[in-house]
Amino acid sequence: MIRRFVPVYLITGFIESGKTTLGLTVLGNERFTNGGKCLIICCEDGEAEWDEKSLQQYNGVLVMLDSQDELTTERLEALEKEHKPSCVIMEYNSMWGIEKLDTILLPKLWDWAQVVTVADGTTFENYMANMRKILTDPMKTADMICINRCAADFNKSSWRRQLRAMNSAATIFFENQDGTVDDGITDEDLPYDMKADTVVITDEQFGIFYVDSMDHPERYDGKKVRLVGQAWKRSNFPKGFYYFARNAMTCCSNDIAPCGWVCKGERTPDNKTYFTLTALCKQVKGPDGEVALMLNEISTERAKTPREELVSFVNL
Repeated sequence: MIRRFVPVYLITGFIESGKTTLGLTVLGNERFTNGGKCLIICCEDGEAEWDEKSLQQYNGVLVMLDSQDELTTERLEALEKEHKPSCVIMEYNSMWGIEKLDTILLPKLWDWAQVVTVADGTTFENYMANMRKILTDPMKTADMICINRCAADFNKSSWRRQLRAMNSAATIFFENQDGTVDDGITDEDLPYDMKADTVVITDEQFGIFYVDSMDHPERYDGKKVRLVGQAWKRSNFPKGFYYFARNAMTCCSNDIAPCGWVCKGERTPDNKTYFTLTALCKQVKGPDGEVALMLNEISTERAKTPREELVSFVNL
């Protein structure tokens, strides 16, 4: 049987920042592990433990490394030969220095799949003031940054802007002390004026509006917006409704699909013509119980084709 690429999930952060808790979540999700053997390389012994029950249930093998000297290319190659894992979770203590990882080579089949940096919201501001470089170095190259244990008065928006300045590509989210999760985005973080009588969405901001309206439909409920797109026909839409959208690359160059909103209006569907839509946003509940944003057409007028026809999804 030919073994395929082995994804390596790197979870970095200070001791007791929530790395093991996140790692256990990854271990229990077959979407990450593919249901095969998961090798866990733990570079510290924190408050939460890789309990034996979880390891047995999810086919996990735990290897503890007590010092930086043990994390070498040779040691990783030996672990690959011994265990032949289908995925790897590396729990890495930021105090070892993220630059240490640049000195080792992964085994032939292994490759970094995702780098996640976690931080404890109860100590975050203190560490940012006194140990900023050690705390933020892993964040600068992370695919995802998670600040957990956030109290009600944690200034998410302000810190989020600082994190975004360090890393423009990472997904940033905050986990509250009650277990809920949010992205910390406020009206002030958006690139368009949410206080305007009509919120004007430029062609370049279409993707930002789309993503934020999916995550926060309540933010736009009752708002008037103006943006450029196309009217797409949908066979299951009743008369007087169309899909207002633009094409986007959802995965790769071969996976292009329209992204947009249900729109109530008189526009005749024609996905070759671009037009400026002025619409009133309304938060509605679909047949599946999910809440989404719907647009109610106020006026339309012919518009030029956007310079970039494919929508770009830029992280806020």
